[in-house]
Amino acid sequence: MSWSIRIGSIAGIRLQLHVTFLFFLAWIALSQGLLTGHAERALGGVLLILLVFACVVLHELGHALTARRYGIRTRDIVLLPIGGVARLERMPDKPSQEIVVALAGPAVNLAIAAVLWIALGRHVAPDVAQPVAGDIIESLLTINLMMLLFNLIPAFPMDGGRVLRAVLALKLPYVRATRIASLVGQGIALLFGVAGLFILHNPMLVFVALFVFLAAGEEHAIVRARATLSGLPARAAMVSEFDVLDVSDPLRHAVARLMAGSQQDFPVLEGDVPIGLLTRAELLMGLQRSGPETPVGDVVARDQLTAEAGEPLEEALRRMREHRRPALPVVSGGRLVGMLTLENVSELMLVQKAMARRA
Repeated sequence: MSWSIRIGSIAGIRLQLHVTFLFFLAWIALSQGLLTGHAERALGGVLLILLVFACVVLHELGHALTARRYGIRTRDIVLLPIGGVARLERMPDKPSQEIVVALAGPAVNLAIAAVLWIALGRHVAPDVAQPVAGDIIESLLTINLMMLLFNLIPAFPMDGGRVLRAVLALKLPYVRATRIASLVGQGIALLFGVAGLFILHNPMLVFVALFVFLAAGEEHAIVRARATLSGLPARAAMVSEFDVLDVSDPLRHAVARLMAGSQQDFPVLEGDVPIGLLTRAELLMGLQRSGPETPVGDVVARDQLTAEAGEPLEEALRRMREHRRPALPVVSGGRLVGMLTLENVSELMLVQKAMARRA
């Protein structure tokens, strides 16, 4: 995710912090009295937020480690001011598995709340620090119970929305189940928005409502797109007429081809073998750093990332998203035969939808 900083890894899963989270911490410190001399109260507020987000990380790890049991990897966990996101490579194939993965996060919050309840009853803190520690433990207990209940609301992207979709998918086609669950989620988001604006006068609730509404619609769009592309090979969406570059070509050749047409990304060959893709961003960076006479081979990322012409289009797109590539060279028998671009995939989806409506 853009604007994110990697801060480590847990169980082999990257942990990233969105930069807005740092602004959020600063706002908490200031609002708790840092500028007015109440440093202890400000630090206490920041400490509580950090502990809350530790619970958020554990919640997302619950999803990620449960998904791993079904052979699904997690690209990373991103911490945002409104919570966390475990970005799974894909959702489970079976509705029963999706239910288990979705409920794993709230189950972690329930377990944390149980531990905090026991700790609160046993007075685990020393006598001097007991009031402060007790307040923090009590606040964490309340927050974890709120996280549990909030995530079980049947609205995307909350876990309850995914459970609702999975339950519906036990009897209905997956796309239709997603549409129903998305509409339910957007309806709940509208209720949140109305309550935040006119009843509670809470801007944060309005922001959450907007996030839920957009996320529910996006989930439906993604599932519908996957259904449209299901069963198609990569060659169905590839561009067959395109320019290529050799590793020995100077960057000015790439500039000339960029300006002459609409192509912005160029497969780079070493002999007849594709070794990478020179993107528009890499071209501009190379020009800025080294000048127009620099060989393309000195600038291009030699990742040899390609798509096989006969592989499922969904798999090729997943690889593009994972590596954040705007396009992929398409090969057949080791020979470059085309280029897969997001623009062409969008065009193919429009064609498929038009044909489906005619049928």
